[in-house]
Amino acid sequence: MPGLIDTHIHASQYVYTGTAMELHLLDWLKNYTYPIEANFEDLKFAEDVYQKAVKRVLKNGTTTACYFATIHVDATLKLCDIVENAGQRAYIGKVNMDAYSPHYYVETTQESKEETEKFVTKILKKNNPLIKPVITPRFAPNCTLELSKYLGHLAKQYDLPIQSHISETTDEVEWVKELFPGSKHYADVYDQCNLLTDKTVMAHGVYLSDEELKLFKSTGTGISHCPNSNLSLRSGMMDARRVLDMGVKLGLGTDVSGGYHPSMLDAIRTAVQVSNVISLDMHTDYKSLSHREAFKLATLGGSEVLGLSDKTGNFEVGKEFDALLVDTTVVEGPVDIFKRDSTDDIIQKFLFLGDDRNIQEVYVAGKQVL
Repeated sequence: MPGLIDTHIHASQYVYTGTAMELHLLDWLKNYTYPIEANFEDLKFAEDVYQKAVKRVLKNGTTTACYFATIHVDATLKLCDIVENAGQRAYIGKVNMDAYSPHYYVETTQESKEETEKFVTKILKKNNPLIKPVITPRFAPNCTLELSKYLGHLAKQYDLPIQSHISETTDEVEWVKELFPGSKHYADVYDQCNLLTDKTVMAHGVYLSDEELKLFKSTGTGISHCPNSNLSLRSGMMDARRVLDMGVKLGLGTDVSGGYHPSMLDAIRTAVQVSNVISLDMHTDYKSLSHREAFKLATLGGSEVLGLSDKTGNFEVGKEFDALLVDTTVVEGPVDIFKRDSTDDIIQKFLFLGDDRNIQEVYVAGKQVL
């Protein structure tokens, strides 16, 4: 089957995956995320976390990942080395934060500009077709307009993808209104800085208005739907059907560690469950996501969001071979198969019951990496 594509994952947060689920987003960032990420100034600590994170997601069948790192250039370059050695396809972003950040984990505007361009040029010099730098303003409140506009310029100058967060919680949306009173809405803050492009992926989008979704469609901006994280941090439920019906590109993300599971199989399952729950309050002709649609979001949908649909996402002739060899009959595995099971039954069982024990081999660009 095609390799799985994680359109939003914080490699630096893998260290506390499966913990810290008791707070809402903004308090969670303050009490857990920022203190942990500040430790990535220590390269030995960073290397240990990143080695384990990349190994784990590859083992779970993620052939392409869009990674957030931290503000630290050297640690982010270390993540690039680890991903390169593992043979994974990836976008890797050095995080930008020059506003409303704790004193122990913040950059000056000038530092952020200089360090980001330094990171970008070093990765581009590697000339590795599997690894690309991605411009990564953490989210609108963490970046001054000066920095955000610079990042939009840098992305255009080097023809780079962009990733950030948007409309994850109602508190966040209200905060953005207070910080940027001259903007029409949250998406407009990014648009004014030229950060909404056909190479942009925005995580979450739970509370985007129709006007914002129309802006996303017109600019080609994609959304990473992170259902586990949205439930775990009690942020809300994003209506994937609404996004798809409005013609906006959509993929899935684990959002480790807001999402507690590093497997895209979990993202598929949770996306279906969230859609089913949303359907309970909708009109009778509302269609919740099917397992086929969720699987597509985790493969071809993700490649479209990341601008990689010419290279990966399915097995069309001419694309690179990013693939998983799956065995649903593996001894001591989580799936039981019966004679009556059709091919579609077996696929569903893997999607809803399977795990890394069923993934026997992993290929990226035709090379076996696991």
